[in-house]
Amino acid sequence: MKLSEFDFDLPEDLIATRPARPRSSARLLVAGPSALQDSRVSALPQFLLPGDRLVLNNTKVLPARLTGARHRDSAQGAVSARIEATLIEPTAGGHWRALLKPLKKVRDGEIIDFGADLHAKLLRRMDGIAELSFNLTGAAFDAALAKAGAMPLPPYIAAKRAADEADRHDYQTVWAEKTGAVAAPTASLHFDDALLAEIAARGVSFTHVTLHVGAGTFLPVKSDDVTDHKMHAEWGEISEAAAQEINETRAQGGRIIPVGTTALRLIETAARSNGTVRPWMGDTDIFIRPGYQFNAADALMTNFHLPKSTLLMLVSALMGRERMLAIYAHAIAERYRFFSYGDASLLLPGALKRHG
Repeated sequence: MKLSEFDFDLPEDLIATRPARPRSSARLLVAGPSALQDSRVSALPQFLLPGDRLVLNNTKVLPARLTGARHRDSAQGAVSARIEATLIEPTAGGHWRALLKPLKKVRDGEIIDFGADLHAKLLRRMDGIAELSFNLTGAAFDAALAKAGAMPLPPYIAAKRAADEADRHDYQTVWAEKTGAVAAPTASLHFDDALLAEIAARGVSFTHVTLHVGAGTFLPVKSDDVTDHKMHAEWGEISEAAAQEINETRAQGGRIIPVGTTALRLIETAARSNGTVRPWMGDTDIFIRPGYQFNAADALMTNFHLPKSTLLMLVSALMGRERMLAIYAHAIAERYRFFSYGDASLLLPGALKRHG
């Protein structure tokens, strides 16, 4: 299976740098095995059936991008260097792994001052990644980070504009609860409270799970043979109550529909071959690509993904590679907006059904 099999040409102007407003006004491409329907996220309830269950990722995005300064005494006096840090993930010892730019401007043991009474010591570096020890922990760290940090927009947005105050709201789901992600579960950004209420009124249920999305979600696939690619690991949790809800819905004949690839990867990690989902907690590096047998998910709501990405491989596993490339060709021809702030798709491997 070659990387080139998952390539397509995407016009630069279809990469969204701001979300649709209101959230649910984003476009929605509903795709079955053969049929396509152009719609809006606000119409999502019409494509769901009573007894269905949406699985939602309740991770909360940290304002993980920091700008600070390293101060150093020299023979010529005090010397400062501007340092940018992007937090990647916490360590078991209470520190943080981070990307520092420029890393060569900081020595092990030196302090980086980020303002808002927040500073960190560079403990060590490994393969270009720094390990930082902050002066604050717990609620005090969260409060200082909220003041000093900016939302960690994806590289393809950050290259076009800097994060601003609007992103603190736009790049967070309305049900965000458990802090730990450095990237948003972006399919979930299309939902607002009114849409959730309408979906519930249709007889559709919700289950919340947690997968802390890491910066590795943006790493390119470098292997020409995609089976050689090593997935990054992300921490997740499915509670006993969440597993029970999913299993009861499946037993009653309802569809399990993750909102976003993160929720899908998590429930597939915890699923047995008979479709039963176990309570689960830990790191997952599951790599879903064509040939994968889905055990828990019946469908998927997701945004449009990067060429040659593991996420395009995931949706190709669900719908078939040729079918998925045809869906993307339609989206491009109809000028759907792509990536994190872009439009959405509802992928239904079974027959496309609409009611109400």
